[in-house]
Amino acid sequence: MKLIKKISTLLFLCTTGLFLLSGCGSSAVSSENTSSASTAAATDLITLQDGSTLNPAGTHHIEIAVENYGTISVELDGDAAPISVANFLKLTASGFYDGLTFHRVIDGFMIQGGDPEGTGYGGSDDKITGEFSSNGIDNPLSHTRGAISMARSKENDSASSQFFIVQTDYPSLDGDYACFGYVTDGMDIVDAICKDTPVQDGNGTVAAADQPVITTITIVD
Repeated sequence: MKLIKKISTLLFLCTTGLFLLSGCGSSAVSSENTSSASTAAATDLITLQDGSTLNPAGTHHIEIAVENYGTISVELDGDAAPISVANFLKLTASGFYDGLTFHRVIDGFMIQGGDPEGTGYGGSDDKITGEFSSNGIDNPLSHTRGAISMARSKENDSASSQFFIVQTDYPSLDGDYACFGYVTDGMDIVDAICKDTPVQDGNGTVAAADQPVITTITIVD
């Protein structure tokens, strides 16, 4: 069963051609966004809304409030994935994620959000370097249940704002996607979203009217 599950996942990724970043089609953030991948974000201080600054290194905690569901608490590892964490904190501090949605949901696999277009083809202005071994970067974090990771196209350095949270263990994603933290509380919410959300196809596409809304993402520390 595990072998079949792994093969199905690989076939799914190859079929979409855009991996976890978007649905079917050929237009992706990487093909539209011509800016080079950024590494500077890993060392820059993050300016918060109150004017204070935050060093992205080390451990940080965020809360993802989902309308009609509750709050998902997440611990980010800025030492294991400094670029991904710095990028996520920067976007969160700017209010980028507030009001966006989970546009892709696959029960037994993951929920994906953070696209301002709500289609799987949008993202933020900057792309970041993919922090995973197939891209030449060591990342010890594994895609176990509750892992939060950066979605991307087939290009290694194409991640920008879209992220996903895995509902079940998916170690086959290790080495190809940048896991940067884990849910510490609220996996029951992830499970509920996976169970409740109607999808349009086998790719987990969610109609705009049915997409769970991210009310806000808050930086705790």
